[in-house]
Amino acid sequence: MKLKKMFKNFGLEKIQLGPKWASAEISFQTSDRDAAWELYIEMLTRIVTQPLPIEVGDEKTALDSVYSLFSTSREILRRRGRRTIQFSKVAVPVLNQVVRPFTVKWHKESLAGAFDDETKREKFREELVALQDELRNYNRMLAKIAGVEDLTDLEQAEGE
Repeated sequence: MKLKKMFKNFGLEKIQLGPKWASAEISFQTSDRDAAWELYIEMLTRIVTQPLPIEVGDEKTALDSVYSLFSTSREILRRRGRRTIQFSKVAVPVLNQVVRPFTVKWHKESLAGAFDDETKREKFREELVALQDELRNYNRMLAKIAGVEDLTDLEQAEGE
């Protein structure tokens, strides 16, 4: 499958790839599947894919959890090394183009005291919901790469 088509199939159309990479065929080896599994499980159990109801949780803690995707992904890539180059072609654009814009904006806002302002906290949560939608799509992609049953929507409430 072509890399650009894979992103599109999982609702991640906004990922921009250079012409060489957009049309590149991608296939995953065992090491790529293992790396995808590790990140899939991390994301499945973090706020990046789980609801944050208005009456619970803390915005700064949620932002830190989103930000931790960078260190978690880097650690997986470093530990697994060059054997995960195909997985890297998926993980790096998602981090840089989906996660980074959110964390850059909200880190700066947080330092300026945004989470002390009710309106800004509400805006953060709105944007977090949009990010979570994209990251649930990414998590579905990781399940596919890992070759496992996707549990991303296992705990969705009725009517959602």
